Amino acid sequence: MGLTSGIAHDVALEHARAVDELAATVAAADAVAPCGAGTHWEVGGPPPAGVRVHAPSGVLAYDPHELTVTLGAGTPAADLARVLAAAGQECPLDPRDSRATVGGIVAAGLSGHRRLRYGPLRDHVLEVHFVTADGRVVKGGGKTVKNVSGYDLPRLLVGSLGTIGVLTEMTLRCRPVAPIASWFVTDRPPDAVRAALFRPSAVLWDGTTTTVLLEGHPDDVDTERAAARLDGRRPASAALPWPAGPHRGRVSVRPGSLPELATRFGRIEGLRWLAEVGVGTVHVGCDEPATLGAARAAADDVGGWLLREAGAPELDGFGGPLPNAALMARIRYAFDPTGKLSPGRLPLPPP
Repeated sequence: MGLTSGIAHDVALEHARAVDELAATVAAADAVAPCGAGTHWEVGGPPPAGVRVHAPSGVLAYDPHELTVTLGAGTPAADLARVLAAAGQECPLDPRDSRATVGGIVAAGLSGHRRLRYGPLRDHVLEVHFVTADGRVVKGGGKTVKNVSGYDLPRLLVGSLGTIGVLTEMTLRCRPVAPIASWFVTDRPPDAVRAALFRPSAVLWDGTTTTVLLEGHPDDVDTERAAARLDGRRPASAALPWPAGPHRGRVSVRPGSLPELATRFGRIEGLRWLAEVGVGTVHVGCDEPATLGAARAAADDVGGWLLREAGAPELDGFGGPLPNAALMARIRYAFDPTGKLSPGRLPLPPP
């Protein structure tokens, strides 16, 4: 039996009332700024102007046997993790800030550091409910894979930064927690380490040190560790070496172009970076806005692009035009013809 029957009826009613109020607010406003916990408030552009709205929070239904959970988009990821952990399950969102809400994580489109094993963020989202610019509540997807039909709106909302609709509710795919998870560090080249492993959860590289996460049965993890010659065990409580600094961004690049990008990054003084090997995402941080601009130029040179996450206000969005910018603009303005949702985010050409 799922958790649905154990949730008070008034919780569902309160959620419905909150969604109705949010929809009325969006419909009446000239500009709307959807906001979760504000942990990704600068991603893609300056914080948007307009009426700030928040999605309702709380777990609405959870069935451990079906491996699905339905919740308000304003639910903190830490709260979701506690509910799932009680049943020995998880949804590998892995936010870098524990305050982040589930809706904010989905809207920002930032997959967790275990993407190499568990896939991108969009693979975890089965169903979404969102409020359109004119105040309608729309559902996309389904609570199980078998009953999903029509356009794949859940994937469209991932990474949209609130420019298509205001997320209010979603259903996520869960999975059992691995019996063991162990971190290791080595100075061996990341490609050589990855080649010796079977489905590692993460292989991170900062140009000097390779950090590896292995999950699974203890015997399997030990066999993998020996095969990759990972002798430096890293304390599980140690924070991941995410690049810090007031000016930050994330680079998307073909995984095979990472060595060339690393060489270029090595020539940029003051730049700190951490690459997700095999994924093509590189996180960068620095103290000066010009340094982040240099990182964007380096990404452009190898066929990638850098999305500004914080600081460097002169670096809007993705920088140069993306190959699919025209399509993105058509989709955005189809849902929001007046551009009232998250104005200033993801600057796009006229449709």
